[in-house]
Amino acid sequence: MITIDNYLDNHYIHRSNWLRAAVLGANDGIISISSLAIGVAAASNTREPIMLATVAGLVAGALSMAAGEYVSVSSQTDTEKADIAREIIELEQMPEEELQILAQIYEKRGLTKATAQQVAIELTAKDALGAHVRDELGINEISQANPIQAALASGAAFTVGGILPLLVILWAPLKNIEYAMYGFTIIFLMILGTIAAKTGGSDIKKAILRITVWGTIAMGLSAGVGYLFGVHV
Repeated sequence: MITIDNYLDNHYIHRSNWLRAAVLGANDGIISISSLAIGVAAASNTREPIMLATVAGLVAGALSMAAGEYVSVSSQTDTEKADIAREIIELEQMPEEELQILAQIYEKRGLTKATAQQVAIELTAKDALGAHVRDELGINEISQANPIQAALASGAAFTVGGILPLLVILWAPLKNIEYAMYGFTIIFLMILGTIAAKTGGSDIKKAILRITVWGTIAMGLSAGVGYLFGVHV
């Protein structure tokens, strides 16, 4: 039975914040570490430089991803808090104007003018700030930013994604290792696209196509840099 307490269980929107960060982190981990390895492998005759570059890239990338996600999402949180503080002042200084704004919002959504006015009055009496934050600013418990959650999801996903190409480097034959790396990376990206699509309830084929096309472009450019400079280490 669907109630107000569980109506979101069958939807995917409440996963959007952490899912976005996790998919970004895993995708970046797979593509950036694979591209790095392919670029070094194209200019190297031994496994050690590839391993060193990959491990260094994995550690630096995971930390950078987590820190960057935390800073960017914190900026969004700061903006939300600033807008809420501004809304508090406006409610104190011009409550009637704010009431009319709320009524106009509901009217634009399809309510009659009289009904919109009544709804605005009742919601203002119940929780004026909550009504304005939700309906005027568009901030709610689902869309509200969570820096810690985003940072952990992004950093952990990058690490998992980056470890996969590292395993290929450890076990794949050194000869033509870049081709093995490319092949396995495409498989990893297809798996990621499938998991992301199923978790988010989106189209699997579209997700796989999008992620593999851009992954191929990134790895191709990285290999091209290695061949272009032709420096053997």
